[in-house]
Amino acid sequence: MAPRAYWKGYLKLSLVSCSVSLYPATSTSERVRFHTLNRATGHRLRQKMVDEVTQEEVPQEERIKGYKVGGDVYVTVEDEELDQLEIESSHTIEIESFVKRDEIDDRYLDSPYYLAPNDRVAQEAFAVIRDAMRDKKMAGLARIVLYRRERLVLLEAFEQGLLATTLRYNYEVREAQPYFEDIPKLDIPGEMKDLASHIIETKKAAFEPSKFEDRYENAVVEMIQAKQAGQPIRPAKREAPSNVVNLMDALRRSLAAESGRPGAASRKKSARSAPAGKKRKLRKAG
Repeated sequence: MAPRAYWKGYLKLSLVSCSVSLYPATSTSERVRFHTLNRATGHRLRQKMVDEVTQEEVPQEERIKGYKVGGDVYVTVEDEELDQLEIESSHTIEIESFVKRDEIDDRYLDSPYYLAPNDRVAQEAFAVIRDAMRDKKMAGLARIVLYRRERLVLLEAFEQGLLATTLRYNYEVREAQPYFEDIPKLDIPGEMKDLASHIIETKKAAFEPSKFEDRYENAVVEMIQAKQAGQPIRPAKREAPSNVVNLMDALRRSLAAESGRPGAASRKKSARSAPAGKKRKLRKAG
């Protein structure tokens, strides 16, 4: 059974429409989360909304949004007023155009969602739209209102449903040039590039997300488990890499080291069959 839908509405292509549900495709619920405590008492701390003039706490029902228009002057807006604002994309994802997926700059990709038909009546129309997109190898561009903001969304056929990825607007993506303008154009010797290419070749592998774990998160879990057990904490000291002095020598030694590793030639094959990594879990007291 699918989890609870985050958004419900309609998918529309020209005069064809069907009811759909939107679900987050990612989750952060497995991350370690900390609370802020009083060091002296060990009690959990709570944040309070305080009037900056009277210094008195303001209850939830007395709080209101305000947009500053100058000095201490604000235009106040009620939540109900925002909820009443409706545009077409508040309830309808209308596909406005189709593009080739590789035309979308990856910097514009934001958050992924799953889009599925909302009921049995919607399944046929949904499948027609999905299969036509898959057959034409095209992705759709549409709009949707999420978090009280209209977002551009990229729609792609994905398994039995659609993958809906929100896109950043042009003004949200920074140009790369200011960050790279101080990097000079260098004439790299062919032998150096050949050695680097060979190193890349020895490290080729299939992308298997299950092979990768959050090592920092694992270290946090291990530290907490050690503290729970009353064991001393011994931070691992690791030397940071430094700039290479003799680049050619470093490339040659790197190639020798990578080529000599067991299974270097069959790394790509083994990556496909690698088992899923197990995430360390904390034991709760009680």
